[in-house]
Amino acid sequence: MQPHFLIIPGLGGSGNTHWQNLWNEKFSNSIMINQEDWENPQLEKWLEKLNSSILEIQEPTILVGHSLGAILITLWANQFQHHKIIGALLVAPADVDSPEHTPEILRHFAPIPLNKLAFPSLVITSSNDPYISTERAEIFSKNWGSTFVSIGEKGHINGASNLGLWEEGQEYLKYFIESL
Repeated sequence: MQPHFLIIPGLGGSGNTHWQNLWNEKFSNSIMINQEDWENPQLEKWLEKLNSSILEIQEPTILVGHSLGAILITLWANQFQHHKIIGALLVAPADVDSPEHTPEILRHFAPIPLNKLAFPSLVITSSNDPYISTERAEIFSKNWGSTFVSIGEKGHINGASNLGLWEEGQEYLKYFIESL
């Protein structure tokens, strides 16, 4: 059985050319969270929206987070749990702890939890992501108990990276699902 995907965008949402939006259109077993304000993220509101969306889940689900969405997943997992969450794909997590890598508007999402996640996870990063260093992504991955993959120079792994449907990411997702 194919699990359900709950897609969680980051700051600014996922535009038309972002792989998250394209995956949501491609996969009939997916739903994308729609935050009230993509440009001025409020931690409590974003967490509440994610938690309420998760509470509606009826089938085994993989959380698919990008950037701030990936960090939101770890913040959610630090406070809540749900037995239908069977894993998380954490792509290009934004280093909200680092003023060097992320804007001040995200600082209230810090500190990034360093607890082991209660479900399997896969962290995918790029070696030239302006929002996190590979070393920090690897540290987070280790603490979260995640499998870690660096895919080379792909920027922030977003719409500007021109990845289209990001077939490489779909392959990683497929292998991740098979490992569950």
